[in-house]
Amino acid sequence: MTDIISRLKSVAKRALMPNGQPKPITEFEPATLPWVDRADADVDSFVKQYKRSKALPYDLAEKMKFWQKNGFVILDQAIATTWLDQLWNEVEELIEHHEKYPINVRIDLPEYAANPVMAIKDVPQNVLNGPFVKFLDFHDNSVIAKKIMLHENITAFLEAVFGDKVIGMQSLIFKYGSQQATHQDFAYVVSEIPSHLAAAWIALEDVHIDSGPLYYYPGSHTVNKFNFGNGIFYNDKSTLHPGDFANYLDKACQEAGLERQTLLVKKGDVLLWHAALAHGGDAIRNPALTRKSYVCHYSSDKAYRHHRQSPTTEPVRRTINGADVFANPTMPDQEDIFTAGRTM
Repeated sequence: MTDIISRLKSVAKRALMPNGQPKPITEFEPATLPWVDRADADVDSFVKQYKRSKALPYDLAEKMKFWQKNGFVILDQAIATTWLDQLWNEVEELIEHHEKYPINVRIDLPEYAANPVMAIKDVPQNVLNGPFVKFLDFHDNSVIAKKIMLHENITAFLEAVFGDKVIGMQSLIFKYGSQQATHQDFAYVVSEIPSHLAAAWIALEDVHIDSGPLYYYPGSHTVNKFNFGNGIFYNDKSTLHPGDFANYLDKACQEAGLERQTLLVKKGDVLLWHAALAHGGDAIRNPALTRKSYVCHYSSDKAYRHHRQSPTTEPVRRTINGADVFANPTMPDQEDIFTAGRTM
């Protein structure tokens, strides 16, 4: 870790504009890339000495080589459907008795634009049951959500990708398709080493072509990064916006000859993807169809050392399958209030 921090400090000292301000970051720093993203990565040698590979229900070397080329892998039937049913039962409890919970949701509807993140207890039930709603960080509140987030099939693969302990950063639960324009996650979900980021999209039901399925561009993790005017991260100082980002990525992928693919998977399947995989949510062509899913973001121990809500304090860690997730310091009384997962 000391070597990584020293290199980051060295880069920071060099990257100054004439006015003394830091230069915007326009690319991942090569020295801090996960080992598997480097040109000299030897997957076969790594897998031979990686102890966790032998117990996995998939060929780790094959999956990692596919990840190198395409920026994603699909793990078939990676999570037991009984676990997924329990998770969704808990979400239904949140919706049905929302007045009992301070758990947060994000609502991307025009009437909520001024205040999109709200406590679920303050949101009408009909809104919670509809599209454009994300249930935020429910893994904080649910034992089974933590177990799914840090499932062995996921954490063993991502530990291999990072070459480091996996840290679960945040999570989102969707009832309907997101319909989000093309994007790359690192622009919005930022770890201390931006390239040390990955995500899981976990199908809580079979995905229908008309339900607004997720789409992605295989190989797009290698296209040049988009500059928002102040670097590769979108924030209140950016002069360009998510629409510009989407237009750039769609065009860049097309010019690179990358074919857009649609994720039509079954309940229990998991898509794992690279920080820079370009992806989005297709239009919902049949509004009666749901697309229940659980999305988790991950980083590495050396790249995400503190909870984003409390960046200066030592986090309280929960460890499952050799990976950690930090307790939410702002809602300690809501930690693991949904306990059914303890016996599963």
